Amino acid sequence: MSNNSAPNGSVNANANPSNEDQVVTPWDVQGAKTADGKLEAINYDRLIEQFGTRRIDADLIARFERLTGARAHPFLRRGLFFSHRDLSSILDRFEKGKPFYLYTGRGPSSDNMHTGHMIPFLFCKYLQDVFQAPLVIQLTDDEKFLFKPELKLEDAHRYAIQNAKDIISFGFDPKRTFMFSNLDYMGGGFYYNVVKIAKCITLSQARSAFGFVNEDNIGKIHFASIQAAPSFSNTFPHMFGTKGDVPCLIPCAIDQDPYFRVTRDVAVRLKYPKPALIHAQFFPALQGSGTKMSASKAETAIYITDTPAQIKNKINRHAFSGGGATAELHAQHGGNPDVDVAFQWLKFFLEDDEELETIEKTYRVGTLSTSNLKKRCIEVVSQIVTEIQERRKTVTDELVKEFMDPTVPKLVQLKAPVGGVVADDKGKK
Repeated sequence: MSNNSAPNGSVNANANPSNEDQVVTPWDVQGAKTADGKLEAINYDRLIEQFGTRRIDADLIARFERLTGARAHPFLRRGLFFSHRDLSSILDRFEKGKPFYLYTGRGPSSDNMHTGHMIPFLFCKYLQDVFQAPLVIQLTDDEKFLFKPELKLEDAHRYAIQNAKDIISFGFDPKRTFMFSNLDYMGGGFYYNVVKIAKCITLSQARSAFGFVNEDNIGKIHFASIQAAPSFSNTFPHMFGTKGDVPCLIPCAIDQDPYFRVTRDVAVRLKYPKPALIHAQFFPALQGSGTKMSASKAETAIYITDTPAQIKNKINRHAFSGGGATAELHAQHGGNPDVDVAFQWLKFFLEDDEELETIEKTYRVGTLSTSNLKKRCIEVVSQIVTEIQERRKTVTDELVKEFMDPTVPKLVQLKAPVGGVVADDKGKK
């Protein structure tokens, strides 16, 4: 989106000595620029303060583990999902045996998803398993058509169906998951809520929250009500009935928070439960953590269709390194894993906490080389992508219909809360 103003989703430039401050909106993510033009990493502490969210702390994670009986996901243990709105309230409901559901989505801008797109789906799969929770997945083919001038409507819808097959490959339970294309599902309870929401949001509010300008088409402005509607349970009467009294939990990247701040305000006016949110850090592009990976920028991304050879080539050639300029300097002074993309990716994808800690320590002191760090990253990413590719081969048109048929009832009963954490296969909490 072209925008020269500073919408609420971005951080005040006057709060930072850099020449240009970081920008975080639903359409643009970029770290602050230093005086010499280099991009800094996204400052998540400042986003918590700016957006008014709450940090996920050790006590909240401990409560999560106690109630679910499951070890916290690496994304939680490592602070990659770091911020929330009302996660405590969702755990309160779970503890009392009251229902909630999960809501996530995908904007199908191409028929190729990349490794950054994996993050919310990997986490939603985990949450669905530990809560036995119902899940709705919105495919915003309409949004991509409205926001991308060159994209044809037919292509946006085709991408949605192809992306649906990729998403199914993450292993979601078809009996508890409803996935829908906006273009196909619009109507009934969904459109009732879209209209109600739209009536609550003024043009002034939309400009303030999202930074719209006069040149933006009215579809972009209206889309806020479409993304908000799945936050309310009676958008899905075949799952939750028509009362609209079941709240949702939305795992998403922090750049999507402006949409749901507006949604939470609207919920009060419509007498619906406010959606709860849990925010992820951005999955860094190959070029560094000052921006997020983009499917439309091939040089920043590894696609889930890439071969092991392509993954190896991209990481070796393009992944930003925090290592020394030469092998000798690296051995002498060590590397900086905080800016090294290979290490940052391992924080997302390497299961073993002890191995990750060892990698970080040895890289900092220089005994682990950049090439060997990249080698381990290549191994881990290649394995995950290959497993998804193998599952993708088994996804049939019939299975897609099972996930996307709005006439098929879904299981919505959560499991009962439990106490105590189940040990993993290494016997560690």
